[in-house]
Amino acid sequence: MSQEFDIAVLGATDAVGEAIVQVLEDRNFPIRNLYLLADENGAGGALRFNGKSKLVKNVDNFDWSQVQIAFFSAGEEASEHWAPIATDHGVIVIDNTSLFRYDHDVPLVIPEVNPHAIADYRNRNIIATPSSTTIQMLVALQPIHEAYGLERINVATYQSVSGSGKKGIDELAGQTAKLLNGLAAETKVYDKQIAFNCLPHIDEFMDNGYTKEEMKMVSETQKILGDGNIRVNPTCVRVPVFYGYAEALHVETSQPVNVEEATRLLDDAEGIEVFHNNEYPTQVSDATGKDHVMVSRIREDISHPCGLNMWVVADNVRKGAATNSVQIAELLIRDYM
Repeated sequence: MSQEFDIAVLGATDAVGEAIVQVLEDRNFPIRNLYLLADENGAGGALRFNGKSKLVKNVDNFDWSQVQIAFFSAGEEASEHWAPIATDHGVIVIDNTSLFRYDHDVPLVIPEVNPHAIADYRNRNIIATPSSTTIQMLVALQPIHEAYGLERINVATYQSVSGSGKKGIDELAGQTAKLLNGLAAETKVYDKQIAFNCLPHIDEFMDNGYTKEEMKMVSETQKILGDGNIRVNPTCVRVPVFYGYAEALHVETSQPVNVEEATRLLDDAEGIEVFHNNEYPTQVSDATGKDHVMVSRIREDISHPCGLNMWVVADNVRKGAATNSVQIAELLIRDYM
């Protein structure tokens, strides 16, 4: 990686954008010039990168021909407007929104799961990243899928408010402070109080009774694994935690699973940390700020002969978004540029 690249980060002032900048520094990505971009509301601030302060500039005035790779995390409207402009200038866009995830000609990539799909970026110069819930789930399940074949995934998620961005973090903090001081909690971001509460409602409800967030996990899993027959049955819950996602996974495989062998496969897999001897990770104490997926409570399903259960935790802002994006860029420059 002796070659250096010119990089743009659109949405640099939101949680994922800031994390992308930090991960680029943490992983020593070979950067010649880094351009931090936002809309007129976010422009004018500054972020630290490699010990220096860098100004966040207004994307309206940016010349896209200056960069080879751009990370997009400014929302679907921004991606819809700016991605065609950037790609017309030869920029490869790594997009963190859901805008392109289901387009047949845009690869949807988790580096530990389907790195080969990156090659399809040539179709439109766009690579999509999955939702945070799907990323940590499939990183944990890929070794099991390769060895035993996944047939059905039952998953319940416990998703922190950072999944809603800074406004979600502010709402939880504000409600908690008010309630602890005997004041009524105001709800703006969520339909109901999130402080000291759990909400089985993330994104819009669909006609089938599932939420949009839940159906994302279904579609993304089938696309990434290249198998429309894998059944996915999710329930997504917002919980009063600031950072980190947890998932209770119950999977059914094509053949009986040996727990010791499954644990060994997970131990040996890239990007996974296994907790042994009844130890287990949590979002707050273990996952925050980390770049790997943590797996524990691996056990045979006592109700199903081909069932396996596990508890999976990860930092949704880093591994669930920023780190996954930078890992894609690392493979891109290593193998294709």
